[in-house]
Amino acid sequence: MTFLGQPHHDPSELYVSDPHPHRGDTVELRVRVPAGQVAAVHLRHMHDGEAAFVAAAPTDGPGPDEWWAARVLVDNLTLQYRWFLVMADGGTAWLNGSGVHRRDVTDAADFRLITTAAPAWVADAVVYQVFPDRFARSARADERPTPEWAHGARWDEPLRTYDQQQHRQIYGGDLDGIIERLDHIASLGATVLYLTPAFPADTNHRYNASTFDRIDDLLGGDDAMRRLIDACHARGIRVMGDFTANHTGATHEWFLAAQNDGNAPERDFYYWTDEYPGYACWLGFKSLPKLNHASPGLTERLYGEDGVIRRWLRFGLDGWRIDVANMTGRLGGIDLNREVAARTRAAVDAEGDRWLVAEHFYDLHHDVDGSTWHGAMNYAAFSRPVWGWLERPSTNAEDAHFSVTRLLPSIDGPAMIETMAEFMAQVPWAVTTASFNIVGSHDTGRIRWRVGDEGRAIAALGMAHTLPGVPMVYYGDEIGLVGETGEYGRRPFPWQAEETWATGTLQAVRELGALRRDSHALRHGGLRWIGATEDAVAFVRESRQGSALVVAAREATGQKTVPTALLPGIESGRLALGSGIRVEGNQVVMEAERGGIAVWVW
Repeated sequence: MTFLGQPHHDPSELYVSDPHPHRGDTVELRVRVPAGQVAAVHLRHMHDGEAAFVAAAPTDGPGPDEWWAARVLVDNLTLQYRWFLVMADGGTAWLNGSGVHRRDVTDAADFRLITTAAPAWVADAVVYQVFPDRFARSARADERPTPEWAHGARWDEPLRTYDQQQHRQIYGGDLDGIIERLDHIASLGATVLYLTPAFPADTNHRYNASTFDRIDDLLGGDDAMRRLIDACHARGIRVMGDFTANHTGATHEWFLAAQNDGNAPERDFYYWTDEYPGYACWLGFKSLPKLNHASPGLTERLYGEDGVIRRWLRFGLDGWRIDVANMTGRLGGIDLNREVAARTRAAVDAEGDRWLVAEHFYDLHHDVDGSTWHGAMNYAAFSRPVWGWLERPSTNAEDAHFSVTRLLPSIDGPAMIETMAEFMAQVPWAVTTASFNIVGSHDTGRIRWRVGDEGRAIAALGMAHTLPGVPMVYYGDEIGLVGETGEYGRRPFPWQAEETWATGTLQAVRELGALRRDSHALRHGGLRWIGATEDAVAFVRESRQGSALVVAAREATGQKTVPTALLPGIESGRLALGSGIRVEGNQVVMEAERGGIAVWVW
């Protein structure tokens, strides 16, 4: 399976004069085609909902391929386009995000440039996710009494089971503990610290907040959050919060006011029913009453100038991850999701250079168009294909509560590429590059458990760092923590037991962070798939400042070769990570070892 001999375009800087244009700008779009394959090229773009054509002209470009360019005015909020190829053999074809088609195709996979993208710093980001109760405990935590609802635990104590109220087990991790471990976080190349919720609640996960007005005293309160943000900013690390716009906790001050007084202004913040428990709740959990976003009062409390979103950004947060964003504002026949997303985006944008990421478990192309989320936790186009390729058949059963990880088809390398390409083709490039590449999170089984060995875990983390998107490392994945579900993966970081750490994984994550920092191509380049076998995949990231060839493998494979002419300039490059890539004469030789990743940069 090989792709280098096909026409190619993606909306990255090598093919678009400005991948993040403003409305009213004129951009030059470029396409590369194998020499002698086409006789003429036209660009079809949508203008006010109607198709228009622009003739492309030959232009200069690297390598033996022919390059064609067309200029077009960006006069709508989204520039939607595809290429029309007049083939040298007399036939014709469309080129869109899903490839070359010698037939008519729907608009779903058209290329899209959006005029409102994420902040520029996002392209250079590496995210480190922390579940505060389980990452690190400072001496200050010893001064705080265990609340009545909680089961206190020693740092080395095993996790409780579901039947033992695991969600109420408190280990005492706090924000000052994170400050004390910033050296470790920085050593991974992380530039963004993403914290799961920090508002008060009667669970360790805090997704059932009792207020949005202050930071939980168990974590150190507002003062500790200020110390953490200041310490991170001093190191050039941004801090992202986690907000539940879909629901509050049943102990939330708004919900209690609504229950206690039928005339309270908070009454219309929720959906009330005649069925038990008397109100709509998230997935049937009565502890999580669902918010009614048709309420003007709720809109003001959340998104107004003094609302929750903007107030904590002014406090110092650099962005928000929105919990279950794909479900927020949706209930039966009610669908206010896009309105909620647009309000959240407007509130975030009002506070300046901030990042907005949606938790979104499935196909998200219906929910992103430039006016909503900057990006998403990219389970559909990244996580699920990677899991399906790398996981062992014995590990693909998981917690029934999170269906995103259940009943996942096992696939080979070509199928992984096809899956990724199909999902990516329907989403604006600027959304893909502003989305998290996730190999695991607090809601999923640990990657080391899922794939079974260190080599495959490194391959997963390697793809997160080298494919388009922002790599996200879940605390502990860098040292091989295990856990077969989200909750069973939320283990305390074993600072006291370094002998248990997977040091090969830790070294690989550090090298990947450094490589991404130093490679413009891995941060800003486009994506061309080179090929795939059952057990290995290869792709190239190309930018104006350089290129990177990546080979990821789950098992050892035989040699595969590509002519150096198809990867212009590669002869002058070097192996930056791993092994199994080399240049011999006029051929690039790729020979993957069992599990892992290799990168050649030039």
